[in-house]
Amino acid sequence: MNAEFWIGFFNIIVLDLILSGDNAVVIGMAARSLPVEQRKKAIVIGTAAAIILRAALTAIAAYLLNIPFLMTVGGLLLLWIAVKLLIEEENDTNVSIGNNMRSAIKTIIIADVVMSLDNVLAVAGAAHGSIFLVLFGLGLSIPIIMWGSKLIASIMDKFPWIVYLGSAILGYTAGDLIMGDRLVANWIENDLIEKVIPFALAILVVVIGAIWRRKIQASQKTV
Repeated sequence: MNAEFWIGFFNIIVLDLILSGDNAVVIGMAARSLPVEQRKKAIVIGTAAAIILRAALTAIAAYLLNIPFLMTVGGLLLLWIAVKLLIEEENDTNVSIGNNMRSAIKTIIIADVVMSLDNVLAVAGAAHGSIFLVLFGLGLSIPIIMWGSKLIASIMDKFPWIVYLGSAILGYTAGDLIMGDRLVANWIENDLIEKVIPFALAILVVVIGAIWRRKIQASQKTV
């Protein structure tokens, strides 16, 4: 219980609040259009998937850092998910509940893989080799993801415009993942660009998603 332990302890709390919040956002967004019972099931499955993935990835965290462009690929995938979640609400009227449920869970699990990678690498670094702190980080993320996703889904019911904020957060997270890739960072070697890109991608996701939504709405009106 030395100073390094307590520093790691508090760092993990902060990291979990920030990074598990991203998981909560994507689960809440993906589940928002489901009926209440289906939503509860999607949130539970999404949370369980996030925790299982984090536990599995923690065991191989050191190896993950050595895979070239892994975080970049994850970031690009998360960008697509951010846009997809923003536009899929317009397509929900033509999708059955069963298909909608499967689609939501599939989206949640794919996003969980990407964002769990980010969380695991951050927590593993903050733990400084302490198994207890790694397990503490995994345990703490459970209530954050579950309660956070329920809260976000219910808020989006009342304030639909918040979906744009959620997509912007995911876009920023994607940019942060890409800039966190050592090969990309070494290639860019510019602190200002590294700070600007996550914000630029957050804006880009919202703009593309908004344009796409309008096109879908226009096509539905003509049918």
